[in-house]
Amino acid sequence: MEEQEVVSGENKALRSLNADVETHVNFINQSKQSARAWWLDYSGHPVSYGDIRTNGLLRMDTFLTHPWVFRASRNGAKLLANQQDVYMPTAATEYEEDGKPKFLNVVIATPVYSLQECCLMLIRNLVEEEDYGRLDIPESLKTDLRQQPDLLKELGLINRLRIGVLT
Repeated sequence: MEEQEVVSGENKALRSLNADVETHVNFINQSKQSARAWWLDYSGHPVSYGDIRTNGLLRMDTFLTHPWVFRASRNGAKLLANQQDVYMPTAATEYEEDGKPKFLNVVIATPVYSLQECCLMLIRNLVEEEDYGRLDIPESLKTDLRQQPDLLKELGLINRLRIGVLT
């Protein structure tokens, strides 16, 4: 994907804007799989902050204008953060006794996938890609199987939705 596709749209593209207001979060992975945390940098490019194991936690100092997305580490499937595709940090509202802000809990969870998405993920796990053509299924499903989850394409779609290109 070209950089321009991610950052176009009169600054409406999903990206970090500044580092003015700090906040603190605990990303808690309650999905049944390891989750990869992605921060979107100032150009809108995803930067990996590593994997969070199931029931694990990633403690992060971040900023209010820094978007985060999460994907399954193994297959790139979409995960949700506080029921959102993209997590935008919020300001701390509670403080410790010493005056420091408390870390906000952000729950990483598996969305409700369609039956087709579930089946495609299962087949991808069980069948090697070079064997997709040998499966006794419609060609359209073989095509869908070959289209692996792609974070950059998904971010491009989110950006087009944000700037109103898609209705």
